[in-house]
Amino acid sequence: MLAAMSSLVWVELEAGAPDHNLRELGKCAGPEVKLCAVVKSNAYGHGLNEMVRLLPSAHWLGVNSLEEGVRIRELGEARPVLIMGHVPLADLGEAVARDLDLTVYNLETLAALARLPAAGGPPPAGAAPMRPIRVHLKVETGTGRQGILPGEIPAFARELRSAPGIELVGVSTHYANIEDTLNHGYAEQQLERFRRALAALAELGLKPPIPHTACTAAGILFPETHYGLLRVGIGVYGLWPSRETYLSALMGRRPVPNLRPVLSWKTRIAQLKVLPEGSFVGYGCTYKTTRATRLAVLPVGYADGYDRALGNTAHVLVHGKRAPVIGRVCMNLTMVDVTDIPQARLEDEVVLLGRSADERISAETMASWAGTINYEIVSRINPLLERRVVETGP
Repeated sequence: MLAAMSSLVWVELEAGAPDHNLRELGKCAGPEVKLCAVVKSNAYGHGLNEMVRLLPSAHWLGVNSLEEGVRIRELGEARPVLIMGHVPLADLGEAVARDLDLTVYNLETLAALARLPAAGGPPPAGAAPMRPIRVHLKVETGTGRQGILPGEIPAFARELRSAPGIELVGVSTHYANIEDTLNHGYAEQQLERFRRALAALAELGLKPPIPHTACTAAGILFPETHYGLLRVGIGVYGLWPSRETYLSALMGRRPVPNLRPVLSWKTRIAQLKVLPEGSFVGYGCTYKTTRATRLAVLPVGYADGYDRALGNTAHVLVHGKRAPVIGRVCMNLTMVDVTDIPQARLEDEVVLLGRSADERISAETMASWAGTINYEIVSRINPLLERRVVETGP
């Protein structure tokens, strides 16, 4: 019954855009470099199930959690999947059984993996031989998040060598200051620390075949960060990491990928009415009409991810024209002024994010209104909203 109902708020995904973007990012690297499409956090708000199917050119898929990895396997997806976040020790057996690659940076994780049958622990009676447990060691080079410090490398090397069923296939790091600056000196320092970590592992007899450091910004700007794999996230969705990344690409005479935004976010008009001059709109009486105002009530609010900070600041698109948001954004409702759009009718389509005729509201524009970044705008869209894959062309 629900499948036949019309949605009042929904997301549209341009079918050809994700793989186009991935191939464009791939042009920034050599043909031998593999592409890992990062689809964590519900594919940056775009919809995990839908995006996995729209990325046939990805050699790898990257997620944050075990739950995301399991969902991908349950789609019938056989490509390598890298879990980049922490997997609870009690759930490591599930990750191994699902053939998911693990990012490790806790000795406790390695010790728990070593006790699993695949790593040489006691096998279940009559069990078939198991595949090696594939792990990627994350090195802390200056982000102050996940990762082992350089001095911890020998201890991790000993633990890895003591469990022959654990295969070190990758070593990774992440850059702290590569997107929001035109000065990439700190990123270069991090890359040098990563090189030293690889050398230290090699001296201890560990030479993983897949070092990887490159996010979208690094993939575009710095070939020396590519190694054998690009882990590209925001660019896959047609969004630039920052204006500085775009400017750096232009200034550095690097290939500038032609990225196409994947996502549009839409709703419908749920009510129309005319308020007299001097009427207050919304909680807190933060807006007062200065004329007779034709008001459209939209069934979308901050519970859907439409930021409360957009009240009295943002615009939406109705029939290709901008309608200002007036009053505070509510949990489930937003009010807009359509006085100058007389053709607006009940249940007409409203574009919150995306294009209508010659007008467009980008994730970057919405982020500037809300005082945040494009990543947050898209990733916070309620995962319960319908995602529709549409053929809209370039």
